[in-house]
Amino acid sequence: MKKSSLIHHIENLLNDTIIEAHSVGGGCIAQTQILKTGSGQSFFLKQGFSNSMFLNEANGLKELAKSKTIRVPQVVAAERDFLLLEHITPGRKKPDFFESFGKAYAEMHRYTHDTFGFYEDNFIGATPQINAANDKSKNNWTSFYFDNRLLYQFKLAEQNGYVTEEFRKAFAQIENRIESILKGSEEPPALLHGDLWGGNFMVDDQGEPVLIDPAVYYGHREADLAMTKLFGGFTNAFYLNYNAYFPLKEGYAYRENIYLLYHVLNHLNLFGISYYQQAMKLMKRY
Repeated sequence: MKKSSLIHHIENLLNDTIIEAHSVGGGCIAQTQILKTGSGQSFFLKQGFSNSMFLNEANGLKELAKSKTIRVPQVVAAERDFLLLEHITPGRKKPDFFESFGKAYAEMHRYTHDTFGFYEDNFIGATPQINAANDKSKNNWTSFYFDNRLLYQFKLAEQNGYVTEEFRKAFAQIENRIESILKGSEEPPALLHGDLWGGNFMVDDQGEPVLIDPAVYYGHREADLAMTKLFGGFTNAFYLNYNAYFPLKEGYAYRENIYLLYHVLNHLNLFGISYYQQAMKLMKRY
């Protein structure tokens, strides 16, 4: 096997020899490989960027692990140009997979913090996600969510040329109504995965869920649950068991679209005009 300078560097970090490296699919952003060592261990390698993305992802995984609720890959090494994780052998869902996943996710959301945001900015997909909160927004979810999530994406859409007059008026309506939309849903800042869709969890060889590719911050748990609805992949049992263990406040279904809007705006900025009409529909519902 011809070895790159990165592989040699990882061998030095592991004090082990890489005897096999093969590419695996599934990542739409990073290049991914499974590495096998002479001592019989295997690792999951992500590379392809030289910004802070992998360092941020490593810190997000470590934060999720603090809750001791749902398995995440252990971080072996993280630098600006790569992330090395334990390789988790995939398996098949156990019969009550989504029931236990829903309860465990509710448990994770009980892990809270004093303020909204996170100690560092990170990424949602390839888009920067701004987690720094000012004196008002660190204790005010409505302010944090509008400024750091919706308004930030709107400004990106302006820069990208997607904001029409129709779009601008609809977004102004959201700005005018955001206080009333979210009124009554106030809760302490909860630990969020930040980007949980069907492609960002896997099943280990015991049939248990594993969270991957997070965009971690402390926010309103309704925002985390809304993302699970964007592309599907979660059964009713997931939501029923979540709500049985940690009931959502009245009006959650009404607020769901305002949280979906953040992710649809992000997809508009990442993937283009095909998400324009979906963003418009979400805004017009308010």
